Amino acid sequence: MDILIKPCSDTDLDRLFWISRQTFKTAFEAQNNPEDFEHYISTAFSREQLTSELADPHCNFNFVFVENSLAGYFKLNKEKAQTDLFDARAIELERIYVLAQFQNMGIGKMIIEEVVKIVRDAGKEYLWLGVWEENTRAIKFYESIGFVKFGRHPYYIGKDKQMDWLMKLELATL
Repeated sequence: MDILIKPCSDTDLDRLFWISRQTFKTAFEAQNNPEDFEHYISTAFSREQLTSELADPHCNFNFVFVENSLAGYFKLNKEKAQTDLFDARAIELERIYVLAQFQNMGIGKMIIEEVVKIVRDAGKEYLWLGVWEENTRAIKFYESIGFVKFGRHPYYIGKDKQMDWLMKLELATL
């Protein structure tokens, strides 16, 4: 399987807009209140918000292509762009999404391997992320790679307060 990871730029806004909304809806729409969910999608994944994030030098979006087809994307946050910790020793993996037709092909694991290389090359000590506590499939996936839970934080979908597990992967243990 030929996989290519390509950094996103401002010229990729339309693709990023489409895939970010599509993958998030597929993953979480059915488990959320429709009004809250639509409000969240319309703000978190608006063209304006994505444009702002693409322009931030501390945010890094990457597309994942399989056999030249867009299969997913991931977003990394450094320094002040991190959503919680703001730890100079770490990078946050804020988003990692794969389109439904490309799931269960090992792409998520390949993305994590690439992200670990990026984090190491940046001289950081660990990678961290937040994952919805009810997303047991993702939690099992992260645990299988070596992530461990180290805390929790609230995450809002509209007015609905949900809880995320904070998980980290210490690079010294790999």
